[in-house]
Amino acid sequence: MFAARTLTAAALLAAFIGAVLLLERGYLALLVGAIVAWGAHEWASLLRMRSGAALLYAAACAVIYSAVAVWMWPVAASVMPMPAILIGALVFWALAVPLWLAYGMQSSSRALLSAAGITVLVPAGLAMIALPRGLLLALLGLAWVSDTAAYLVGRSFGRHKLAPKVSPGKTVEGAAAAVVASVAYAVILAASMPAIGTYVNGFAWAAYVAGAAVLCICGIIGDLFESLAKRHAGVKDSGKLLPGHGGVLDRIDSLCAVLPIGALLVSWAGAA
Repeated sequence: MFAARTLTAAALLAAFIGAVLLLERGYLALLVGAIVAWGAHEWASLLRMRSGAALLYAAACAVIYSAVAVWMWPVAASVMPMPAILIGALVFWALAVPLWLAYGMQSSSRALLSAAGITVLVPAGLAMIALPRGLLLALLGLAWVSDTAAYLVGRSFGRHKLAPKVSPGKTVEGAAAAVVASVAYAVILAASMPAIGTYVNGFAWAAYVAGAAVLCICGIIGDLFESLAKRHAGVKDSGKLLPGHGGVLDRIDSLCAVLPIGALLVSWAGAA
């Protein structure tokens, strides 16, 4: 399981880094649109939509993403309406999702959960094409480092359950390791990447380190939210596309929270 997970993660990371670095922005936007559509189809399946309705839902998410991208093109995190979209995503992840994690999805209507799926996927997709390539890769790296640290430490040393009713496999020890690894990664980035280090001086270090920790926590919340949706649906994985990971949502769950909030923090810092 671990070998399959590691190989799949490495292949996906290499493929996406290649896409970010080599594809023209328009082609990257098309690739991201395909990911949004696939993730939306898996979300619809978690909501037990019939095959036709799931396809329509996926198409609707792709159309919303595409319409905003075309309207704003070239998309930038600091140009309206992106700040409003990103702030909406922040409110969703900071307020709505914790309530779902606390009380469950049993009383939520399919319409509400369908809207939640759009809010999970579309801002993340737009953030992905709004960020400069270097900053996008930096955020992707933070999410990957966080996820890997949580998995390895939780698997080896985890004793205290983080959210046993939502995801029994996640531990407090793993989450703590994820935060430490994310902060260490962020410090290394600031020291080695001028596009980031230029903005991190003096008292800005405190905000920068806090931002890295916040993004890590956002990734954990994104992971837990997808786990809650799977538990609500009674399935282990969102799909079977990726060996060792399950579906597309299983791979991008943390990114769906990290990317829009990361893009918002970057735009507030004046880096994008």
